[in-house]
Amino acid sequence: MMRQVIFAAVTAGGTLAATAVSAGPIETACRQSNRAAGNPALCTCIQGAADLTLSRRDQVRAAKFFANPHEAQEVRQSSRRRDEAFWKRYRAFGDTAEAFCAAG
Repeated sequence: MMRQVIFAAVTAGGTLAATAVSAGPIETACRQSNRAAGNPALCTCIQGAADLTLSRRDQVRAAKFFANPHEAQEVRQSSRRRDEAFWKRYRAFGDTAEAFCAAG
C-alpha cells in the first residue's frame, strides 16, 4: 500500500526529489558521507523518500546513522518499544528509497 501511495506521488510530481530549497537532514548526511561518492542526485532522492515516510524527528535520528552505523545496529537490536517502532518506520523508509532511488 505504501509503495502504491509513493508511486502515485512520484508519477504525479514527476520526481521523488525534494522540492525544498535547503537540504533535509538525510540529504545533508548523505552528501557528507563517503558512501554518496559524489552523487547528489541520489542523496536528493533518498531525502525525498525520507520526506514521504519519516517525520522530521525520525529523519534527524536516522541521519546520525550515516556518521555512526553502529548506532543503527544498536537501535535495531534494542528491545525498547520506542526503538522497535522507529526501526519499523526506518525499514519502510529504506524500502521506499531502494525502490525509487536505485533505478535513478
